[in-house]
Amino acid sequence: MTAQLPYATLHRIFQTFQAVNPTPEGELHHTNAYTLLVAVALSAQATDVGVNKATKPLFQIADTPEKMLALGEEALIEHIKTIGLYRNKAKNVIRLSRMLLDDYEGQVPSSRAALQRLPGVGRKTANVVLNMWFHHPAQAVDTHLFRVGNRTGIAPGKDELAVERAIEDHVPVEYQNHAHHWLILHGRYICTARSPKCAICPISAYCLFEDKT
Repeated sequence: MTAQLPYATLHRIFQTFQAVNPTPEGELHHTNAYTLLVAVALSAQATDVGVNKATKPLFQIADTPEKMLALGEEALIEHIKTIGLYRNKAKNVIRLSRMLLDDYEGQVPSSRAALQRLPGVGRKTANVVLNMWFHHPAQAVDTHLFRVGNRTGIAPGKDELAVERAIEDHVPVEYQNHAHHWLILHGRYICTARSPKCAICPISAYCLFEDKT
């Protein structure tokens, strides 16, 4: 496993990310906490582009738990059937909508434990909602961030939780609100799985990746 980069280097790396993109944003379209939660839940093993295409007309008619329950599972399936695992995801969206109404007065809760009680909501989904809607410095580790964290030495770890902890433990606190967005976007567009674009990488000088292209 790649070594952990020292604090001073991490500070320079995130200074660079901030200079290039001061306010990075997630790419899933949403209008409120509920639509964000649903969009993130639908995005598992799917692309943000594909989810956005499906949810644009969906959220025009079902942007609250009440409206989603009124729409119903079969109609929801028709909206999201282009997304992988759509039947199971539709079932979970209906169940979580019911739980939000029954247990949380229709509001999306702002604790990780409460979010993870909801059907189809794991730690990564909870962290995305906590970060993007409630502005908590939670780190949502997806495949891009896991690869970048380990490849560069920014946040090495044997699994997603270890990478998440490495960010929390080592990245300067002033950068943690945006850390996972910077790293995900970096992995999505520059530090790609195949043929990473090292020649245009703004942090190439600090990266520990031995096979730089």
